[in-house]
Amino acid sequence: MMTQRLIKLYLAVLCFFSIQNIYCQGLYAGIEIGSKGVKTSVLDVDNIKKGDYEIKSFWTENVGIAKGIAIDGKLAVEDIKKAGETVLASYLKIKNEFKVPEDNIFIVGSSGVGMASNTKDLIDVVQKLTGKDLDFIDAQMEGKMLLKGCIPPVDYANSTVLDIGGGNTKGGFVDTYNDNNFVFFPLSFNYGTITLTETINKKVKSDSNADFIEKLFGTLPSLREKIKNMYNSKPLALDKPNLYMSGGAVWAFFTLYNGQEAKNNFSAFTLEEVINFDAMIKNNFSKFEELAKQNKEVERVLKTYSQKHLIAGANLILVCLEDIPNINNKKLFFAKQGQIAWLVSYIVDRSKKIKKVW
Repeated sequence: MMTQRLIKLYLAVLCFFSIQNIYCQGLYAGIEIGSKGVKTSVLDVDNIKKGDYEIKSFWTENVGIAKGIAIDGKLAVEDIKKAGETVLASYLKIKNEFKVPEDNIFIVGSSGVGMASNTKDLIDVVQKLTGKDLDFIDAQMEGKMLLKGCIPPVDYANSTVLDIGGGNTKGGFVDTYNDNNFVFFPLSFNYGTITLTETINKKVKSDSNADFIEKLFGTLPSLREKIKNMYNSKPLALDKPNLYMSGGAVWAFFTLYNGQEAKNNFSAFTLEEVINFDAMIKNNFSKFEELAKQNKEVERVLKTYSQKHLIAGANLILVCLEDIPNINNKKLFFAKQGQIAWLVSYIVDRSKKIKKVW
């Protein structure tokens, strides 16, 4: 009897440490407070080194926490309160329904939210409600996590990644030195779908879409200049044959334009399709409203973003692409799993047996 108990104890301890090293199947979860909402991911991990994990669940709650940043540089008090309550609900669901171990739950704030001057208020609320620390990921780290978490490793050296979030746009690429050691080069600028929309809203005198589009058009030259400066700071980004894009704006474009969610983790698209989508969103929005009555994925996009958000997002995609030489010869991909890339990277970095290369 004693021997059996010792064996069971030994196996339990062995499994525990194996989980920590990502070699025994285990559950991990992440809650991200992003500019447009709170995203929650639950992963069942077998061997992250081989990319062997299953997305058990993913859900998002719309909380436009970053809209105040474009107004006065701060997160609004009511938005902080709503975000905290949403985080708590997801945290309790993770623990009680999915039984994820406490040490395997991570809560982060995106770089877009991190631009606010009063992030400590949000940190305090999350800590009080969940007992967990809230870490903020800066744009450079977020870009690095995106590349590590949502691009196939075989494409690292040949690809640039860009994520158009609610608060900002970030990404980067890697280059090699000394026998394939990777070095990461970040890219970012401080406009995303929500912050650009709110910036334009401050300039309009009415709620009409025509006024919004006119003011957006007047903003595009300065936006293009920001993007040109971003690329000029890291010109090697323009030489990569592959461009992987993620974020809410790209998800909305791909889903609405194709009338369905992406079936693959990486789905090809073209600049011409984005140009067509931009025209459709501005001039034939009723088409998508009708489609949403029969299509749940289209409905989900329209419940997440207003027409003005979609117009702003489409134009962010366009200006990011237009400044890339020979863009029609590049391979463009929508990276469907971009929303969990940071969590995958978190798990990778906590695996003691996986060597970090950059």
